[in-house]
Amino acid sequence: MPTLAETAVSRFDDHFNCSQSVFAAFAPQYGVQEALALKIASPFGGGMARQGHVCGAVSGALMALGLARGATTPAGKEKAYQLGEEFIQRFEAWPAGSAPGRTLCWTTWPGSRSCSGPANSTGRLKAR
Repeated sequence: MPTLAETAVSRFDDHFNCSQSVFAAFAPQYGVQEALALKIASPFGGGMARQGHVCGAVSGALMALGLARGATTPAGKEKAYQLGEEFIQRFEAWPAGSAPGRTLCWTTWPGSRSCSGPANSTGRLKAR
């Protein structure tokens, strides 16, 4: 059985965007059908609708974190925010060259095969 990371990479290799790939890998274990997860995460690719903002992999991971440990009451938001902040700090702390280390889409994977490829004629990123 593939790991969650292997599943996410497989979805990315199938040309889904980073957010879809990450979120869809986690969603089924929390009762969300993969097809629905792919739909939900689809506009988050390319750093929020190809705007080059927050990396889709980060967005997908935060959505997965919400499924796993998110709030169902207004009072629970603070714990969810704390968990999200901890995730982002860990993501940003990865050593350069071994993982992203940044959360902006176009700086996360420069020169790679990711969605952070060259901008198109409108200045937006070419996202999957």
